[in-house]
Amino acid sequence: MRSGSLELHSGVVSIPPFLFEAILYAPIDDTNSTAKIGNGNIFFTLYKKEPAMWDSLTLADAGKEKLQYLRENAVLKAQEKAKEETEAKKITKQEHKKYALEATMKLEEAERKRIEDLKEKERQKVAKELEFWKNQQKYADKYKSVRKKEELHQEIKPLKERKNEKMNKSRIPNEGASNIRLKSTKGHGSCSIFSQNLEEEQLPAPRAAATIKVSFTPRVFPTALRESRVAEEEEWLHKQAEARRRINSDLSELEDLKEEEKNTDWLKDKGNKMFAMGNYLGAANAYNLAVRLNNKLPLLYLNRAACHLKLRNLHKAIEDSSKALELLTPPVPDNENARMKAHVRRGTAFCQLELYTEGLRDYEAALKIDPKNKNIEKDAEKIRHLIQETMQSS
Repeated sequence: MRSGSLELHSGVVSIPPFLFEAILYAPIDDTNSTAKIGNGNIFFTLYKKEPAMWDSLTLADAGKEKLQYLRENAVLKAQEKAKEETEAKKITKQEHKKYALEATMKLEEAERKRIEDLKEKERQKVAKELEFWKNQQKYADKYKSVRKKEELHQEIKPLKERKNEKMNKSRIPNEGASNIRLKSTKGHGSCSIFSQNLEEEQLPAPRAAATIKVSFTPRVFPTALRESRVAEEEEWLHKQAEARRRINSDLSELEDLKEEEKNTDWLKDKGNKMFAMGNYLGAANAYNLAVRLNNKLPLLYLNRAACHLKLRNLHKAIEDSSKALELLTPPVPDNENARMKAHVRRGTAFCQLELYTEGLRDYEAALKIDPKNKNIEKDAEKIRHLIQETMQSS
């Protein structure tokens, strides 16, 4: 149905080979107006665009030229309306895509934040464990010092008691020293028991043996404590402890591997086989271990980028492709193929994130390396069309 006319055709009601046409007296609301078929009859429900009394349902005495004009005008309006509906659907589809991208980015951001929170909790846990260990060491040193003092005291005590006993014994013969000396001078010369006791008394007591341990305040940094910023130093030490813990964790993971598995080439071949079998997650894990053994091989990052593309880890695919390009320097003929693949994979990741301009840059860089590659040229042309369509729609 259109303004000024009523047509039944394939778009509205179709009963081949019959065609019903009526040139109405005035325009109607074709959106709300309906035509229903039932029991061999057609029922029309028409709503006027403007409330007014019609002299008749259809135009009377309408000439052939006027009828032709009304038909053409109705067709043009129908085409305009269909175009508007198509544009509206296109805008709605783009909005849905944009919303889906924003939702994906929010999910990735939430996941990234969750991982950062886990790392922070682990760091705090390690810091607490380090602080607890330091306190234990402090208490242990204090306890050892007290024990040494007690042992030294126990060693000195019996020596003092022996010395006191000797001193007490030496005092008893001294009381009768004059009588003994008088008697002895009569027939035995100057030698006497008293002189022997005196000689024994004059012998010094043996000294107690002990070891003195000198300890200094432990300092990691060369500056004196009064000149140091303790808070900053403690934070640095905690960071170093965290780094050592992560290294030990990585090493313990690698220790689980067999000797032949601790080989970069073996891990790379294993990753390639898993990728060929469609086990992209397993292949990515194999490349991860290989990167830990040797983080200077660009092919490991390039292959892992391919895994991330398959797993839809698009941001990680961009990171690995960029790292591979960073290592593939200087550009020489031997690494042309690897550089071309790195540009294509990063460009693919950008395009899947709907960042078509950045993706086109990478595809054009790949074409500069391999100008005769028809597949890359076709993909680059498709990206250009997408950019043009996006600009036109915006």
